[in-house]
Amino acid sequence: MAWAILFLAGLLEIGWAIGLKYTDGFTKPLPTVLTAASMVASVVLLGIAMRSLPLGTAYAIWTGIGTVGTVIFGIFLFAEPATAVRIGCIALIVAGIAGLKMTA
Repeated sequence: MAWAILFLAGLLEIGWAIGLKYTDGFTKPLPTVLTAASMVASVVLLGIAMRSLPLGTAYAIWTGIGTVGTVIFGIFLFAEPATAVRIGCIALIVAGIAGLKMTA
């Protein structure tokens, strides 16, 4: 169950990272509230997952999910570059997440 909670926390991290772009410097009320709620929920779920998962593993996987998801959404939503080097780096992060999951 902790892994599912951690995965959800990572998805919410993607949500708040993308949400920051839509807050327009926290000047738009609805995106700001949704982003803040996603931040809080993400950290709370991370804390719950850490009850039974190793700190370093849980934190690295949480940030990895957030990083990979944010880069992918940035490519599709904001036309950020999808170069071979960026895709390769994403693959390395995914490999690291998989490795940590297998060793935990």
